[in-house]
Amino acid sequence: MPLVHSFDPPERFVAGTVGEPGQRTFFLQAREGARLVSVALEKQQVAALAERVDELLDEVMSTDGGAAVVPAMAPLGSADNSPLDQPIEEEFRAGTMTLSWDPDDARVVIEVFPFTEAAVVSPDQLDEELTEPEPEELLLVRLTPGAARAFVQRAERVVGAGRPACPFCGLPVDPEGHLCVRANGFKRRDPV
Repeated sequence: MPLVHSFDPPERFVAGTVGEPGQRTFFLQAREGARLVSVALEKQQVAALAERVDELLDEVMSTDGGAAVVPAMAPLGSADNSPLDQPIEEEFRAGTMTLSWDPDDARVVIEVFPFTEAAVVSPDQLDEELTEPEPEELLLVRLTPGAARAFVQRAERVVGAGRPACPFCGLPVDPEGHLCVRANGFKRRDPV
């Protein structure tokens, strides 16, 4: 049986970072009382999770009675701009994540499973029937719709706070400069 870090609902569930832009490590962090769980993940995973949570809430809103349960925006006063709680001790690195809606309790359910090499499938294995090993642990978070909207709001802000994108190629621009691939490796200059 895997160790389940369950929060129903957490006092706090946020995405955050440690480090400077370009060198940041992203975390999901859940807290309930003195219990704190931090899971490392990639920037793209944070962005995808926030996008899918927002889409899920919009889908629920469009159903009969959903607009009465799900707010269109994060409730006033629910914004969480505080840094990640200390100490940040990585439980595991996120791999697969699942997202669902529990209509009985009106909760967004997020499951985060650890990354494993066994979950990586090569193109020649696509037709094979593979079984993924049972995870040793997982993070299970059940959020109210308002808390889920607040999570999305913060996650989008955290993802957007990194290095600016090059207007020509879209790759991140480092503080030291940027060799643009669209300019064949030359630095672009502003016209005089």
